[in-house]
Amino acid sequence: MLAALLPQARTGPEAAQASPFERPAIVWLLVLAGLVGFTSWSGLGAVLRDLRLPDTDDAMRLVQVRDLLAGQSWFDLAQHRHAGAPPMHWSRLVDAPIAGLILLARPLAGPALAEGIAAAAWPLMLLGLYAAILYRGVRRVFGWRAAAFALFAGTQSIFVAGLFAPGRIDHHNVQICAILALILSLARPAPTARDGAIAGALAAFSLAVGLEALPFIALAGLVLAGLWLRAGRAALPPFLGFGLALGLVAPALFLVQTAPALWSATACDALSPPWLWLAASAACTAAGAALLPGGRGIGGRLGLLAACGVLAAGGFLVLFPACAAGPFTGMPDLVRRDWLVRVQEMLPAWQLVRLAPDAVLAGTLPVLAGAVAASLWAWRGRDLGERSLMAAAAGALWLGLALGVPQVRGLYLAAAFVPLVAGPVLDRAVALLRLPGAAPRRRAAALALGLSLCGKVWIVVASLLPASAGTDTALAAERAAWQSCGARRSVAALDVLPPGLVLARIDLGPALLLHGHHAVVAAPYHRALPGLSAALEAFRDEATLAQVAARVGADYIVACTTPATPGVAPSFADRLGRGEITPPGLEPIPVPDTPLRLWRLAAGAARD
Repeated sequence: MLAALLPQARTGPEAAQASPFERPAIVWLLVLAGLVGFTSWSGLGAVLRDLRLPDTDDAMRLVQVRDLLAGQSWFDLAQHRHAGAPPMHWSRLVDAPIAGLILLARPLAGPALAEGIAAAAWPLMLLGLYAAILYRGVRRVFGWRAAAFALFAGTQSIFVAGLFAPGRIDHHNVQICAILALILSLARPAPTARDGAIAGALAAFSLAVGLEALPFIALAGLVLAGLWLRAGRAALPPFLGFGLALGLVAPALFLVQTAPALWSATACDALSPPWLWLAASAACTAAGAALLPGGRGIGGRLGLLAACGVLAAGGFLVLFPACAAGPFTGMPDLVRRDWLVRVQEMLPAWQLVRLAPDAVLAGTLPVLAGAVAASLWAWRGRDLGERSLMAAAAGALWLGLALGVPQVRGLYLAAAFVPLVAGPVLDRAVALLRLPGAAPRRRAAALALGLSLCGKVWIVVASLLPASAGTDTALAAERAAWQSCGARRSVAALDVLPPGLVLARIDLGPALLLHGHHAVVAAPYHRALPGLSAALEAFRDEATLAQVAARVGADYIVACTTPATPGVAPSFADRLGRGEITPPGLEPIPVPDTPLRLWRLAAGAARD
């Protein structure tokens, strides 16, 4: 029913009888209402006033930007206040505009407020860019009202709201804009060489920022290759443009952001020779397709693609075998078992649903509903432009679902594509409400589908589940405690002590670096393996804390006061933070006006 219904339900005189949604003012008021409830705007004041950032990655990004402004080299990505000075794998291409905003704001607002202004403004500027890309892409095919409904649907996505909220200066929102623009540039009935080149350049930029979108880039390349395989010369221009742009722009961006001494170094978690090899392979394959005499028929095209694919994959495995296992190579079992697989965004959906059912339902089900609706529309739609856009959206959504079910962060990019489907679906559902002869059941089904694509609807559904209330309360209390411990005022209270090396739980590291003058043993970054191992070992039990602190040369030990959770046995770190125990070999340091507890090694404690 749905496959035949939505593609054929159109606006028009018959559908417009007294419909308020035929008035642009009403539609834009709906979009404005969605924007008002888009995120917790109270967080804007916290970012500006207290530099309270939503995530540890946002805090570390601002530390990295601050170091750049303080004179650290463009090519030096090491965090020198972290034990061992591990190099970050993040791109200066994201640091640069944030640093520029800080410099612009400093003369008017002063150094401290300028950082808050930049941290608040940058994600909101990217939100405007995302909205412009989304609106333009949907309006081109479905018209202004569907595009406006797409903007409204974007305000209802919990992942879009989270990743573009004030303070979100990590790179995921940058990648969302790049990949959405990439897919839309190709989502045409007959993309041109220019469309392919734009997509290839955006793919290269996304890889320079981070590798999270690599599967989406690979999917775009494979689709273009498949279209060329089927159609030959007619489908060559976008394939050639994509491959050549990717192969040329990726090395250029690599040179811009990578120190010459590291040009030959393999990095499995950042743009480096392994990924440049694949980009060059794409360029060579596209060039080979252009040079293939007369297209050579489907057999010749298949032979070229197979040969280039074997060469690309074989060369990658031979030259860079470590990267075949993923970005977390060389990680000790302790770190993988006790940290990596416990990070919430790394959990599979079936595990995370027990901790945060609202987030899982609101993040996963709109992607699933959007993938199904887009697939049906691409299959049964009458208009070629509509089918092309929906096929592109379906591919991105199914891929995101395949990535996100085993690891929830795979849904981040996919969620940004749901409004591409939700806008036209809501537009057609509204048309059906006034279409003569449309059965009430069909009208209700269309409206229900449109609402199912809005993540916040599933938040309401999740709140009705019997087990969610207690879980949400416990998680909220724990989150509030950690926010309090990582707040500017809490960390700044430690600055009454001389600068030293702090041993604390892993997630406190970025806040300690951002708001205080101390160095840290550990922060939640996979390149800092010695620090991660030390922190995990130290806060395992009473017997090891003083030993590890002595071994790493820590001047201070810090713990956060967290609330007790009914029915859950407290860990050693929890008991330590609540002051229930004082391990042997440690001497408490009283520091007022902070929920953080401090110790130093007692006199006579051995240091290795």
